[in-house]
Amino acid sequence: MWLGRIVRFFGRPLIRVAFRVRDYGREHVPRSGPAILAGNHRSYMDPVILWCISPRPVSFMAKKELFHGFLGWALPRLWSFPVDRSGADRAALQRGHEILAEGGLVGIFPEGTRQDADELGQAHGGAAFLALRAGVPVVPVGIVGTAHVWPRGQRLPKLRRVTVVYGEPLPPDRFPREGSRREQVDALTARIMERIATCVEQAKELHDERRRR
Repeated sequence: MWLGRIVRFFGRPLIRVAFRVRDYGREHVPRSGPAILAGNHRSYMDPVILWCISPRPVSFMAKKELFHGFLGWALPRLWSFPVDRSGADRAALQRGHEILAEGGLVGIFPEGTRQDADELGQAHGGAAFLALRAGVPVVPVGIVGTAHVWPRGQRLPKLRRVTVVYGEPLPPDRFPREGSRREQVDALTARIMERIATCVEQAKELHDERRRR
């Protein structure tokens, strides 16, 4: 992953300066071992920023439509793997499980696609399914400001302030254990989204405070 290491090395300071990124709660991201980063999704810039500033390299699920031409060559070398969003993609889930089994971080946006409204959208169960299957903690992430950086329909990103909050991990011993696997996935998905919503609210408060200074 030499390309990924080079891009992160140069991209991290560039992203932080260009978008005035401030991230809080970095101590909640495990220093080693597998974990899932689950965040809200408002912009194309969400995975880019989170990928660059994460304390550790993180492998993101990315929609399969991106894996063509140059991106089809580059994305796998930047710790990304394709997912078919039209249904349950077993190959993507298996690849995510393999990365976790190797002790890596996997990044997932449970909403699946960018949301135009301030409220969180309907969540898919991929993050919860992986967490239950692999028995790994889920770190909720709230991202604020990217909706103004690169909103839907805009051709190029704008230089706007971004705030990121990592929440306290949801450990495997707090996962739901009763009912069928489908019921467990649904229950854990709801908990993950509640944690993400809390992080988003914290990020909004910090973001507004930064603007007032």
